[in-house]
Amino acid sequence: MMSCLPFLRRSGTLLLAVACLGLAVLAPSQASARELIFGHGATEETAYHASAERFGELLKERSNGELTVSLYSNSVLGHETEMFEQQTAGALDFSIVNPGLISEFSHTASIFSIPFLYRDIDHWQHVLDGEAGREIARRIEDETGVKVLAYYGGSTRQIVSTRPLESLDDLKGMKLRTNPTRPVITAWAALGTRPTVMAYREIYTGLQLGAIDGLLNEAEWIHRMRFHEVAPHIGLSEHDITVRLLTVSSQTWASLSPQQQREVQAAADESEQYARDLQIRLDQASRDALREEGATFYPMDRERMQEMVAEPLGQIIDDMDLRDLFEMIINTD
Repeated sequence: MMSCLPFLRRSGTLLLAVACLGLAVLAPSQASARELIFGHGATEETAYHASAERFGELLKERSNGELTVSLYSNSVLGHETEMFEQQTAGALDFSIVNPGLISEFSHTASIFSIPFLYRDIDHWQHVLDGEAGREIARRIEDETGVKVLAYYGGSTRQIVSTRPLESLDDLKGMKLRTNPTRPVITAWAALGTRPTVMAYREIYTGLQLGAIDGLLNEAEWIHRMRFHEVAPHIGLSEHDITVRLLTVSSQTWASLSPQQQREVQAAADESEQYARDLQIRLDQASRDALREEGATFYPMDRERMQEMVAEPLGQIIDDMDLRDLFEMIINTD
């Protein structure tokens, strides 16, 4: 308003006075708009990014433009672990997080690293949407100061191998690249493989040179990373269904009004189903593409695999003090 006064004194017109008054009336609503920062580690053609974009669109719509989201993809704000740490400090608002990467911050998040946790995709959905999902989210927030708004994910993980997988005997002695988590290493060692830690960016070359014989991955990323070019044998172990956490810093959450919190949660809930549906479609489309490009799929005796890992995994679950959550999950209808 002040910037208009000299001009008003010069012109003395009612029209300009009304125009400046209109700008003054509009200014508070424009000033009240708040930009929130959303970082994630994937590229812009992935389900990660499409789901984050959908969340931003829904939040802007539900808040009538008072809350907007600026997206930063491809780890430009740091690795997922670094972005999560920023959230614990209140320096980043939103992120999508692989729970396997935050076990140093949250003991509870380790529950998602246990293989053979879900019977099928329907069981997975019921776990995340039910009592178990709510309890896990509550504990992660208590442990980290980061709130879980929604559970994204939905890709099914398989075995990718340089050699055929006609039976479980073919797993014996396989140098299998795994994540360096106790449940994963314990389970795959019980199945006869030799779990091996290797940086993700080194996997393709590792398969080419024989440093590893295989890895664990979902169809979308097998296809994106072209792993099937050097490891065309895919065992349908379906030992895991991916979970990705849509998170908000507790400091950000506390700074929102009750109405804004409801708008954020509503946008998260709606984007959650969008993200899951998209990931499940991509998973199936990627399997079809892999078949067309020469990959061979092998059915695996999942029931026998679960029997083989049950005892050693049970010991790890108890050691990690995750028995109550594990029982809650497997007993979900």
